[in-house]
Amino acid sequence: MADLFVISGNQAAGKTTVANLLAERFPRGVHVEADDLQRMIVSGCRWPDISDDIDVATGRVIGEAGAQLTARLRNACLLSRSFVGEGFTTVLTDIIVGWRFQELMGNLAGVPFHFVMLRPSVEVLHQRERERASGSNEWEEHIEGGIEEMPHVGLWLDTRAWTASETVDEILNRRSEGLVGAQPR
Repeated sequence: MADLFVISGNQAAGKTTVANLLAERFPRGVHVEADDLQRMIVSGCRWPDISDDIDVATGRVIGEAGAQLTARLRNACLLSRSFVGEGFTTVLTDIIVGWRFQELMGNLAGVPFHFVMLRPSVEVLHQRERERASGSNEWEEHIEGGIEEMPHVGLWLDTRAWTASETVDEILNRRSEGLVGAQPR
């Protein structure tokens, strides 16, 4: 059976670059990017807005933005399961922090997968955002808080000193540490 990797991290952590390089290391590799699924909503798409879509008591994204975030993760997991079932090593990327980790576990119930959290320093995130010219990450504090609240499961990597290729090497060399959702043998 093919492997499933789930890569998370803050914005500018390197998820997309690392996922593409990781998928390319396999004879049959797929990258399922949750943001791409969000972009498939051509009418009524609601990207979360930090000032309008956060329940301050729980930290959850709510309303239409929350419903779409839930749908995109569910569909990313369905698509990933399908590719894995067809023998493709699959890498799913999304910002999976806080309460979303439990959603991920529910959506992948019964499927072993490798969970990887990319954790470059906040300074590195800021530098990458400047290089992207994408402006500041208004979600940074919220995402970092969600990461800190998560169970420390899977493979958590401080990637500040590594290239994307070195990060992929580390993921592959330590893949057993990232295994989540597997039945004990």
